Amino acid sequence: MLETILEATWESRTTDQESDRVARLLAGLQDGPKTATELMAALGLSHRPSFHNNYIRPALSAGLVEMIRPESSAAKNQKYRLAARGRLQQASLS
Repeated sequence: MLETILEATWESRTTDQESDRVARLLAGLQDGPKTATELMAALGLSHRPSFHNNYIRPALSAGLVEMIRPESSAAKNQKYRLAARGRLQQASLS
């Protein structure tokens, strides 16, 4: 039931394109925490500002991804990992 609620909430707040981008990001994080550079390489992306605006920010605001060091969000070695909600979302996509 929780998965259904999460899915309905997530779908109502996002576009299909945004959902696809975040789903790709979640898949990239299933092996563990990664830096933005590692995630961009895994997803075949090269423009960092677009990556943050289109992938990281929507995932963070939806509570699907969390920063390892939230107090220093602009740190170049900042890593991202799946939040509990992201793990549930990823499990429902598999």
